[in-house]
Amino acid sequence: MARVDPLLLEHPAPAATVIADKAYDAKRLRSALAERGSRAVIPFRNTARAPQPLERKLYAERNLIERAFNRLKDYRRIATRFDKLARNFAAAVAKTAIRLWYLI
Repeated sequence: MARVDPLLLEHPAPAATVIADKAYDAKRLRSALAERGSRAVIPFRNTARAPQPLERKLYAERNLIERAFNRLKDYRRIATRFDKLARNFAAAVAKTAIRLWYLI
């Protein structure tokens, strides 16, 4: 199973839906999300014994997020994380995201 940061699952306001790829297909993760009241939209691996149907339309929206991260990583400062402080890096990401949004 892919390692998931426990802080992501312990957030005070859980996400209504969590969309992830096949790498996150694990019973522990699915049950932890269900306990938090989140719906998991994660495709089952090809080796799953009893795969459940996947909400394809909702899963397709994951592509938008992936493309956004790829566009952000086109900027060298973001891709290599030159900033040492998290607040400076977050500011650089926000500034770059605004620039990309404005150019679209």
